[in-house]
Amino acid sequence: MERWSNRVAVVTGASSGIGEAIAKDLVTAGLRVVALGRRQERLDKNRSKLSADLQKRYFPRKCDVSNEEDVKQTFEWIEKTLGGTDILVNNAGIVRPGNLVDMDSTFLDEVISTNIKGLVYCTQAAFRSMKGRNFNGHIVHINSIAGHSVPYTEPGSSFNIYPPTKFAVTAINETLRREFNDFGTKIKTTSVSPGLVRTEILPEETLDAVGISLNPEDISQAVMFAISTPPHVQIHEITVKPVGEKF
Repeated sequence: MERWSNRVAVVTGASSGIGEAIAKDLVTAGLRVVALGRRQERLDKNRSKLSADLQKRYFPRKCDVSNEEDVKQTFEWIEKTLGGTDILVNNAGIVRPGNLVDMDSTFLDEVISTNIKGLVYCTQAAFRSMKGRNFNGHIVHINSIAGHSVPYTEPGSSFNIYPPTKFAVTAINETLRREFNDFGTKIKTTSVSPGLVRTEILPEETLDAVGISLNPEDISQAVMFAISTPPHVQIHEITVKPVGEKF
């Protein structure tokens, strides 16, 4: 991790859950962290829980990744204030209720805009920063096992458009690997696909009913492993499941 000392890591969806854990581990590891999320008060609260020394390297900033202009302004601020983006962790993701056959179009747009378009907006901005400075950074996408196989649900319930958006992340990760090579860079791209994680994205009753789940910190450790590899090693895909998971 020494090569990342004082480098800038941007984490989306950092107000809670997996993003909160990743941002905390990165700043503890010696990086400067820009924690992005739609809930400024939660980001500020996360910062306040850190030691005074770590707070100086933790930058909470409100950003809706589904809004292209919001992303543009945020990454311009990062460039001007901190010198650029060295690591990007695309963690922001949402789920909405309903069945795909009759899903509310507003919910449909929200999930696609956050889970796919937001990820691409942030990746484009981070790549411009890395390429412009000739820096071989690392882009990590928090994917899902639902991005490789559609999970079974009881009749009448559905993950609707969520698995298709995660399948897209799997394809995007491979597309980026090839494009980074084509552009003559050694920028890395990694997809981390968790099984069931105890976060706010699913209701407590659902998590309790399943009974077996991972903690956000487990996924953060997978991210830390991926970025700690030597420059010639790329972890392209990591799947993390709790022991005993049936999906």
